Amino acid sequence: MAAVNPLSIGATSLAANAYGANPAALARKGGTMTNAKARAAAEDFEAVFLNSMFSQMMTHVDGDGPFGGSQATGVWRSFLVNEYSKSFAKAGGIGLAKHVYTALIAQQEARAK
Repeated sequence: MAAVNPLSIGATSLAANAYGANPAALARKGGTMTNAKARAAAEDFEAVFLNSMFSQMMTHVDGDGPFGGSQATGVWRSFLVNEYSKSFAKAGGIGLAKHVYTALIAQQEARAK
């Protein structure tokens, strides 16, 4: 049996295996969400949730230094929290994206029947 080159595996198969879905079922087209779009939507949803959670964690934290407590600190912190949430979700997050992804795919498959 020939060895499988991991670089030859398509993005659909990789993402489907990472989220525990059937790659053949996700390859459907014609109005259904593609695997990559479903995965991106699930990660975006988790990033929004994490952004809300991280923002709440930072509400009563005053800044230090020359900009401490100013309006600039709030703007900078919102950008920082946004980037934290996106990178945290992309790295695997808290597992919410996997469940959202599974629900999206199940809903798509039920609608396709």
